[in-house]
Amino acid sequence: MLAVDIYNFDAPIAKASDAARQAEAIGFDAMWFPEAKHNPYLSIALASQSCEQMLLGTSVSLAFPRSPMVTAQIAWDLAAASNGRFILGLGTQVRAHIERRFSAEFDRPVPRIKEYIAALRAIFRAFQGKEKLSFKGDFYTHTLLTDFFSAGPIDHPVIPIYVAGVNRNLAIMAGEVCDGFHVHPLHSRDYLQKFLLPAIAEGASRTGRSVNDVALACPVFMMVGDNEEDLARQRAEVRRQMAFYGTTPTYDVVFEQSGFDGVGETLRRCMARRDFEALDATITDEMLDVFTITATWDDLPAALIDRYDGVVQRIFPYAAQGVFTGTGESRARWADVVSRVKAGAT
Repeated sequence: MLAVDIYNFDAPIAKASDAARQAEAIGFDAMWFPEAKHNPYLSIALASQSCEQMLLGTSVSLAFPRSPMVTAQIAWDLAAASNGRFILGLGTQVRAHIERRFSAEFDRPVPRIKEYIAALRAIFRAFQGKEKLSFKGDFYTHTLLTDFFSAGPIDHPVIPIYVAGVNRNLAIMAGEVCDGFHVHPLHSRDYLQKFLLPAIAEGASRTGRSVNDVALACPVFMMVGDNEEDLARQRAEVRRQMAFYGTTPTYDVVFEQSGFDGVGETLRRCMARRDFEALDATITDEMLDVFTITATWDDLPAALIDRYDGVVQRIFPYAAQGVFTGTGESRARWADVVSRVKAGAT
């Protein structure tokens, strides 16, 4: 079954409870909280008290600015507060942000986050009383946990850990040790099937696991509406967003795997000379159709099922602020989309 989730995209903490309540009423399976303008963990703590079945997760929280012990304590408390509905989604971010915004270390990010996850699970086992804390790695060491500082056993001690990524090494690492993988919204079906899933499968085979042990959570650029003018406006906004993402070399592989070689370099040249008209024009209508979905409300469920069913496990609109700030009609439309995707997916 294809789960349909929703972002709580940069909503202030004060609105977290109401947003979660509305999302669960609409029928969304999970709500994801990014770490951008606000701390996602604080919002999840509030949201966990206003919904009963919906999963709550970070998409994503940044690993390296926090010690594994700090993250473990937060995750443990949220797992307890939500009765086991919390998913810990971690990200590495990029060097500039980790070093210059957070004043933290970024060297060897893939081995570092792999060890970070191993440290988390060792701490979780120690909290649960399964073993004494004695973790020694290349980046992190945790060997002291007295009863006074241990969070103690909880009813749901197995906390799913997802990681976000784009390139091969992180995907392989996710296959080795993670429960899920957060796909970037800039993706195509070919990228998912021919690049990302084989890399995850390669990693999984190294540790006796299967690619099916790693759930793919996939935000989707989607433009939806019944008004041509509104759809054109949405496409222009997404075109600019895609162009902005594409200026980062990390995403070259997505364009190349989707049949658009050299796009990243062209975008970087446009950005260097501040030619935003050329920047937008580089993202053609063909690219929009490959990387995004444009549909009427009535056609959206079938379009989502056709592209994602059997490829990923979870999808969610990359930006759907109207779900919570729009009218009752907007919420009703999303409820219809959610129910029809769930009914139609295999």
